[in-house]
Amino acid sequence: MSRFPQVAGAVAWRSIHKIATNPQLLLPSVIFPMFFFVAFAGGLSNVGNVPGFDFPAGYTAFQFVFVLLQASAFGGVFTGFGIAADFENGFARRLMLAAPNRLGIIAGYAISAATRTTFVGALIFVVGLATGMQVDGGGVDLFGLVVLAYLVSFSATLWAAGVAMRLRTMQAGPLMQMPVFLVLFLAPVYVPLDLLSGWVHAVAKINPFTPLIETGRNFIAGTPATVALAYGIGVALVLAFGWWAVRGLRSAEAAGG
Repeated sequence: MSRFPQVAGAVAWRSIHKIATNPQLLLPSVIFPMFFFVAFAGGLSNVGNVPGFDFPAGYTAFQFVFVLLQASAFGGVFTGFGIAADFENGFARRLMLAAPNRLGIIAGYAISAATRTTFVGALIFVVGLATGMQVDGGGVDLFGLVVLAYLVSFSATLWAAGVAMRLRTMQAGPLMQMPVFLVLFLAPVYVPLDLLSGWVHAVAKINPFTPLIETGRNFIAGTPATVALAYGIGVALVLAFGWWAVRGLRSAEAAGG
Protein backbone atom coordinates (compact mmCIF):
# COMPACT_ATOMS: atom_id res chain seq x y z
CA MET A 1 0.00 0.00 0.00
CA SER A 2 3.08 2.21 -0.32
CA ARG A 3 2.27 5.73 -1.50
CA PHE A 4 -1.44 4.88 -1.73
CA PRO A 5 -2.63 8.02 0.13
CA GLN A 6 -0.41 10.29 -1.93
CA VAL A 7 -1.64 8.86 -5.24
CA ALA A 8 -5.29 8.94 -4.16
CA GLY A 9 -4.95 12.50 -2.89
CA ALA A 10 -3.24 13.74 -6.04
CA VAL A 11 -5.82 12.16 -8.36
CA ALA A 12 -8.71 13.41 -6.21
CA TRP A 13 -7.32 16.96 -6.09
CA ARG A 14 -6.78 17.10 -9.84
CA SER A 15 -10.26 15.79 -10.57
CA ILE A 16 -11.96 18.14 -8.08
CA HIS A 17 -9.98 21.14 -9.33
CA LYS A 18 -10.79 20.27 -12.93
CA ILE A 19 -14.52 20.08 -12.19
CA ALA A 20 -14.57 23.21 -10.03
CA THR A 21 -12.84 25.34 -12.67
CA ASN A 22 -14.67 24.01 -15.73
CA PRO A 23 -18.33 25.08 -15.98
CA GLN A 24 -18.97 22.44 -18.66
CA LEU A 25 -18.17 19.76 -16.09
CA LEU A 26 -19.65 21.44 -13.03
CA LEU A 27 -22.99 22.69 -14.33
CA PRO A 28 -24.46 19.31 -15.41
CA SER A 29 -23.80 17.98 -11.90
CA VAL A 30 -25.86 20.84 -10.48
CA ILE A 31 -28.48 21.48 -13.15
CA PHE A 32 -29.69 17.91 -13.65
CA PRO A 33 -30.48 17.20 -9.97
CA MET A 34 -32.09 20.61 -9.56
CA PHE A 35 -34.20 20.05 -12.66
CA PHE A 36 -35.38 16.65 -11.43
CA PHE A 37 -36.09 18.02 -7.95
CA VAL A 38 -38.17 20.89 -9.29
CA ALA A 39 -39.93 18.69 -11.84
CA PHE A 40 -40.72 15.88 -9.42
CA ALA A 41 -41.29 17.66 -6.12
CA GLY A 42 -42.94 20.70 -7.67
CA GLY A 43 -44.62 19.63 -10.90
CA LEU A 44 -45.85 16.32 -9.47
CA SER A 45 -46.72 17.52 -5.98
CA ASN A 46 -50.38 16.55 -6.42
CA VAL A 47 -49.30 12.91 -6.48
CA GLY A 48 -49.01 13.26 -2.72
CA ASN A 49 -52.80 13.55 -2.59
CA VAL A 50 -53.59 10.23 -4.26
CA PRO A 51 -55.36 7.64 -2.08
CA GLY A 52 -52.91 5.44 -0.25
CA PHE A 53 -50.02 7.90 -0.32
CA ASP A 54 -49.30 8.24 3.38
CA PHE A 55 -45.67 9.37 3.52
CA PRO A 56 -45.63 11.48 6.71
CA ALA A 57 -43.00 14.04 5.66
CA GLY A 58 -44.80 15.10 2.49
CA TYR A 59 -44.09 14.74 -1.21
CA THR A 60 -41.16 17.16 -1.34
CA ALA A 61 -39.18 15.12 1.20
CA PHE A 62 -40.29 11.92 -0.55
CA GLN A 63 -38.74 13.10 -3.81
CA PHE A 64 -35.73 14.73 -2.17
CA VAL A 65 -34.37 11.33 -1.14
CA PHE A 66 -34.65 9.97 -4.67
CA VAL A 67 -33.02 13.05 -6.21
CA LEU A 68 -30.19 12.92 -3.65
CA LEU A 69 -29.41 9.28 -4.41
CA GLN A 70 -29.86 9.89 -8.13
CA ALA A 71 -27.39 12.79 -8.01
CA SER A 72 -24.94 10.59 -6.11
CA ALA A 73 -25.20 7.89 -8.78
CA PHE A 74 -24.92 10.26 -11.72
CA GLY A 75 -21.96 11.97 -10.07
CA GLY A 76 -20.21 8.62 -10.16
CA VAL A 77 -21.12 8.15 -13.82
CA PHE A 78 -19.85 11.63 -14.69
CA THR A 79 -16.59 10.71 -12.95
CA GLY A 80 -16.41 7.69 -15.23
CA PHE A 81 -16.73 10.03 -18.21
CA GLY A 82 -13.74 11.93 -16.85
CA ILE A 83 -11.72 8.73 -16.54
CA ALA A 84 -12.51 7.81 -20.16
CA ALA A 85 -11.51 11.31 -21.28
CA ASP A 86 -8.21 10.97 -19.39
CA PHE A 87 -7.47 7.81 -21.35
CA GLU A 88 -8.36 9.47 -24.65
CA ASN A 89 -6.09 12.46 -24.10
CA GLY A 90 -3.21 10.33 -22.83
CA PHE A 91 -3.16 11.64 -19.26
CA ALA A 92 -4.22 8.29 -17.76
CA ARG A 93 -1.30 6.50 -19.40
CA ARG A 94 1.18 9.00 -17.95
CA LEU A 95 -0.56 8.76 -14.59
CA MET A 96 -0.34 4.97 -14.53
CA LEU A 97 3.34 5.07 -15.44
CA ALA A 98 4.06 7.58 -12.67
CA ALA A 99 1.86 6.16 -9.90
CA PRO A 100 3.75 3.85 -7.51
CA ASN A 101 0.41 2.41 -6.33
CA ARG A 102 -2.22 2.30 -9.06
CA LEU A 103 -5.06 1.34 -6.74
CA GLY A 104 -4.76 4.90 -5.47
CA ILE A 105 -5.95 6.06 -8.90
CA ILE A 106 -9.33 4.38 -8.40
CA ALA A 107 -9.54 5.68 -4.84
CA GLY A 108 -8.76 9.22 -5.98
CA TYR A 109 -11.54 9.22 -8.55
CA ALA A 110 -13.94 7.81 -5.94
CA ILE A 111 -13.02 10.58 -3.51
CA SER A 112 -13.65 13.23 -6.17
CA ALA A 113 -17.08 11.71 -6.90
CA ALA A 114 -17.90 11.72 -3.17
CA THR A 115 -16.88 15.39 -3.01
CA ARG A 116 -19.26 16.11 -5.88
CA THR A 117 -22.00 14.25 -3.99
CA THR A 118 -21.35 16.35 -0.89
CA PHE A 119 -21.59 19.64 -2.77
CA VAL A 120 -24.66 18.78 -4.85
CA GLY A 121 -26.44 17.05 -1.98
CA ALA A 122 -25.94 20.05 0.31
CA LEU A 123 -27.24 22.39 -2.40
CA ILE A 124 -30.37 20.31 -3.00
CA PHE A 125 -30.98 20.09 0.76
CA VAL A 126 -30.79 23.87 1.13
CA VAL A 127 -33.15 24.38 -1.80
CA GLY A 128 -35.52 21.80 -0.33
CA LEU A 129 -35.60 23.56 3.02
CA ALA A 130 -36.11 26.91 1.28
CA THR A 131 -39.16 25.51 -0.51
CA GLY A 132 -40.72 24.15 2.67
CA MET A 133 -39.44 20.59 2.76
CA GLN A 134 -40.41 18.82 5.97
CA VAL A 135 -37.62 16.95 7.76
CA ASP A 136 -38.88 14.80 10.62
CA GLY A 137 -35.73 12.70 11.10
CA GLY A 138 -33.10 13.66 13.65
CA GLY A 139 -29.36 14.07 13.30
CA VAL A 140 -28.68 10.34 13.39
CA ASP A 141 -31.30 9.76 10.69
CA LEU A 142 -29.80 12.41 8.43
CA PHE A 143 -26.34 10.95 8.98
CA GLY A 144 -27.71 7.57 7.92
CA LEU A 145 -29.12 9.16 4.76
CA VAL A 146 -25.75 10.73 3.97
CA VAL A 147 -24.04 7.34 4.36
CA LEU A 148 -26.50 5.85 1.87
CA ALA A 149 -25.70 8.64 -0.59
CA TYR A 150 -21.97 7.91 -0.32
CA LEU A 151 -22.53 4.18 -0.81
CA VAL A 152 -24.47 4.92 -3.99
CA SER A 153 -21.76 7.35 -5.13
CA PHE A 154 -18.97 4.83 -4.58
CA SER A 155 -20.92 2.04 -6.27
CA ALA A 156 -21.67 4.10 -9.38
CA THR A 157 -18.11 5.45 -9.56
CA LEU A 158 -16.57 1.98 -9.35
CA TRP A 159 -18.97 0.65 -11.97
CA ALA A 160 -18.18 3.51 -14.36
CA ALA A 161 -14.45 3.28 -13.64
CA GLY A 162 -14.45 -0.40 -14.53
CA VAL A 163 -16.13 0.34 -17.86
CA ALA A 164 -13.92 3.34 -18.62
CA MET A 165 -10.70 1.47 -17.88
CA ARG A 166 -11.71 -1.47 -20.05
CA LEU A 167 -12.83 0.53 -23.10
CA ARG A 168 -10.74 3.70 -22.58
CA THR A 169 -12.92 5.88 -24.81
CA MET A 170 -15.71 8.41 -24.35
CA GLN A 171 -17.84 6.22 -26.60
CA ALA A 172 -18.28 3.99 -23.55
CA GLY A 173 -20.49 6.70 -22.01
CA PRO A 174 -23.83 5.04 -22.81
CA LEU A 175 -22.64 1.76 -21.31
CA MET A 176 -21.73 3.56 -18.09
CA GLN A 177 -24.97 5.52 -17.94
CA MET A 178 -27.81 3.30 -19.16
CA PRO A 179 -27.62 0.51 -16.54
CA VAL A 180 -27.52 3.11 -13.76
CA PHE A 181 -30.42 5.02 -15.33
CA LEU A 182 -32.54 1.87 -15.60
CA VAL A 183 -31.87 0.78 -12.03
CA LEU A 184 -32.78 4.23 -10.73
CA PHE A 185 -36.02 4.67 -12.65
CA LEU A 186 -37.26 1.11 -12.17
CA ALA A 187 -37.44 1.82 -8.43
CA PRO A 188 -40.38 3.47 -6.60
CA VAL A 189 -39.65 6.97 -7.93
CA TYR A 190 -43.01 8.77 -7.91
CA VAL A 191 -45.06 6.75 -5.42
CA PRO A 192 -44.32 4.18 -2.70
CA LEU A 193 -43.78 0.57 -3.71
CA ASP A 194 -47.24 -0.49 -2.53
CA LEU A 195 -48.91 1.88 -5.01
CA LEU A 196 -47.09 0.47 -8.03
CA SER A 197 -48.75 -2.23 -10.10
CA GLY A 198 -48.07 -4.66 -12.92
CA TRP A 199 -44.57 -5.40 -14.16
CA VAL A 200 -43.25 -2.13 -12.73
CA HIS A 201 -44.12 -3.32 -9.22
CA ALA A 202 -42.56 -6.73 -9.90
CA VAL A 203 -39.29 -5.20 -11.12
CA ALA A 204 -39.17 -2.56 -8.38
CA LYS A 205 -39.68 -5.24 -5.74
CA ILE A 206 -36.47 -7.05 -6.72
CA ASN A 207 -34.52 -3.91 -7.66
CA PRO A 208 -31.55 -3.60 -5.26
CA PHE A 209 -31.98 0.17 -5.30
CA THR A 210 -35.50 -0.06 -3.81
CA PRO A 211 -34.40 -0.87 -0.22
CA LEU A 212 -31.88 1.98 -0.36
CA ILE A 213 -34.42 4.58 -1.43
CA GLU A 214 -37.09 3.29 0.97
CA THR A 215 -34.65 3.36 3.87
CA GLY A 216 -33.54 6.86 2.92
CA ARG A 217 -37.17 7.98 2.95
CA ASN A 218 -37.66 6.41 6.35
CA PHE A 219 -34.62 8.32 7.58
CA ILE A 220 -35.93 11.71 6.47
CA ALA A 221 -39.39 10.93 7.87
CA GLY A 222 -37.99 9.70 11.18
CA THR A 223 -39.77 6.35 10.87
CA PRO A 224 -38.35 2.83 11.47
CA ALA A 225 -35.97 1.81 8.70
CA THR A 226 -34.61 -1.49 7.38
CA VAL A 227 -31.07 -0.29 7.95
CA ALA A 228 -29.29 -3.67 7.86
CA LEU A 229 -30.76 -4.63 4.48
CA ALA A 230 -30.07 -1.26 2.85
CA TYR A 231 -26.51 -0.98 4.15
CA GLY A 232 -25.85 -4.63 3.37
CA ILE A 233 -26.87 -4.06 -0.26
CA GLY A 234 -24.87 -0.83 -0.42
CA VAL A 235 -21.69 -2.41 0.94
CA ALA A 236 -22.14 -5.46 -1.31
CA LEU A 237 -22.44 -3.21 -4.36
CA VAL A 238 -19.30 -1.30 -3.39
CA LEU A 239 -17.34 -4.53 -2.93
CA ALA A 240 -18.62 -6.08 -6.17
CA PHE A 241 -17.97 -2.98 -8.27
CA GLY A 242 -14.68 -2.44 -6.47
CA TRP A 243 -13.57 -5.83 -7.80
CA TRP A 244 -14.94 -4.82 -11.22
CA ALA A 245 -12.95 -1.57 -11.15
CA VAL A 246 -9.72 -3.29 -10.09
CA ARG A 247 -10.12 -5.81 -12.91
CA GLY A 248 -10.67 -2.88 -15.26
CA LEU A 249 -7.45 -1.32 -13.99
CA ARG A 250 -5.59 -4.55 -14.69
CA SER A 251 -7.06 -4.55 -18.19
CA ALA A 252 -5.80 -1.02 -18.78
CA GLU A 253 -2.37 -2.03 -17.46
CA ALA A 254 -2.26 -5.01 -19.81
CA ALA A 255 -3.16 -2.75 -22.73
CA GLY A 256 -0.37 -0.36 -21.81
CA GLY A 257 -2.66 2.35 -20.37
